Amino acid sequence: MITIMLNTRPQTTAGYDAFWQFASKRQEIYFHKLSGTLEDNPSEDPILAVNRFTNAYRASDRVSQYLISCIQYNQEWSWIDTFVRTLVFKIFNRIDTWNYLLASIGEPDTNALFDRTIDHALEVLAERQPIYSAAYIMPPPRSASGPKYSRHLDLLRRMIIEEAHVEIQDCENMEQAFGILRRYESVGDFLAYQFITDLNYSSYLDFSEQEFVVPGPGAIRGIKKCFHGTNDLSYEEIIRWTLDQQHDEFKTRELLWRGLWGRDLQLIDIQNLFCEVDKYTRVAMPELSEFASGTRIKQRYRPDPSPMTAWFPPKWGINENIMLAHKYGDIGTQESLFSDLGFIEEGQLTLA
Repeated sequence: MITIMLNTRPQTTAGYDAFWQFASKRQEIYFHKLSGTLEDNPSEDPILAVNRFTNAYRASDRVSQYLISCIQYNQEWSWIDTFVRTLVFKIFNRIDTWNYLLASIGEPDTNALFDRTIDHALEVLAERQPIYSAAYIMPPPRSASGPKYSRHLDLLRRMIIEEAHVEIQDCENMEQAFGILRRYESVGDFLAYQFITDLNYSSYLDFSEQEFVVPGPGAIRGIKKCFHGTNDLSYEEIIRWTLDQQHDEFKTRELLWRGLWGRDLQLIDIQNLFCEVDKYTRVAMPELSEFASGTRIKQRYRPDPSPMTAWFPPKWGINENIMLAHKYGDIGTQESLFSDLGFIEEGQLTLA
């Protein structure tokens, strides 16, 4: 991991203080939701209570949890099928779209991609409801024709034909793998970074999440609200500098911080937190809007009654810590959903 060494600390604003406060409060909400005690311990922050925010750790969000548990590790897939399944899911980024595919065609895989079974199923669904998430928008390739979803799937078919998945597995680091995705039409910097992060959750890649980051537009707005000046550091370097401060900042501010069962915040998490703090400060600190536009939070919080899960890529080595927490009664109930798979020893935490 590269540490940013500075002679002087970047000049911060009140937004930087809000960054750490937000991270602490949002992580505590996560633990209360996971243990089923949120109603008994509602957030005292009215902004957090009524608006929708992602978790402090990207991998703990429902969509990432679904990807890890139900798409990548629900059975032992080959790398090519893992690649296809991950990107089919992430192109649309909607759990209900994937569940529809499961119900209509079975488990999507490379064969279903190339015989256009997936295309035909989505053609039916698209007539009834949205099939894409609004979380981020992926423009379809302009060089192709046909429905948006088919153009996206054509792009994925092209990746497989050109063996992008093979090249990615041969890469030495995340930045090289990012570059392979980035060369494809309509896959910009931010989307390529999101995609390689998702693929990296699988058992076939093992890039460090501490080596490479790409700030999105929301993160850049958040950074502008948190710093008066950056000492000529790039946005990427500011994210890395902030990452390096995490232990000191929580301790100095005497903020409750339990992390993720022994896993520190990673670059992707800091990037996401800057984006969420941009949204949070639109209401909490409207005076910071002079540094980045935006005056309201678009999405309201709506409780999701479906069970939450807390199970992470086994290579991270934290699932056994979740089981230990359960053993001592700290959190939830444990179910061994994947014990029959030889390469997975830990259970999956699910909470109704």
